[in-house]
Amino acid sequence: MSDLSAFPITAKWPAQHPERIQLYSLPTPNGVKVSILLEETGLAYEAHKVRFDQNDQLSPAFLSLNPNNKIPAIIDPNGPDGAPLMLFESGAILLYLADKAGAFIPQDAAGRYQTIQWLMWQMGGIGPMFGQLGFFNKFAGKEYEDKRPRDRYVGESKRLLGVLDQRLKGREWIMGDAYSIADIATFPWVRNLIGFYEAGELVGINSFPEVQRVLAKFLERPAVVKGLTIPE
Repeated sequence: MSDLSAFPITAKWPAQHPERIQLYSLPTPNGVKVSILLEETGLAYEAHKVRFDQNDQLSPAFLSLNPNNKIPAIIDPNGPDGAPLMLFESGAILLYLADKAGAFIPQDAAGRYQTIQWLMWQMGGIGPMFGQLGFFNKFAGKEYEDKRPRDRYVGESKRLLGVLDQRLKGREWIMGDAYSIADIATFPWVRNLIGFYEAGELVGINSFPEVQRVLAKFLERPAVVKGLTIPE
């Protein structure tokens, strides 16, 4: 049996199954990227809930795994060369797990790098822009009479949705016929934008039929349905 006692985080979140990948997360758009991919691949894992309402992400135990105090993060007890591996940043984790499973990323070099480019596009654009729009639309931003900050993110979110909509024309998924980590990274954020953030009308989501089409197909996948609820 794997011994994870050397990792301080396991004192706060004990591993019941230390031989499995340990996931420290919350069902946010970034968090569910990893739980969805784990469900899609069938890799054995154990999920631990990092509670923001109790500032778990600021605890010394969590910071020992991710000094940037953000979810998700993982420990793979069977990492490269059989040694345990700690990872944070959802994009890095998706790449690692896809490579580990040999799935959801093309094996040819060109396809691999093209998939990574769309993953980076989500990380650098969709996530930050949709997140800021959500803040200004649903949370403290509602108190500001000056709507220029909100409208700045509305405009950029619309632009990004337009890029995605154009990319999906004539394609089943972002990379074509093959479902990949690019989709797993992107569509939880689209779902959150029009759902939790209540910004669908604000960004004119009905103007992006290809995005709506692929989002609906994404949400029908059993692994997505389950992954969206993990950790419970």
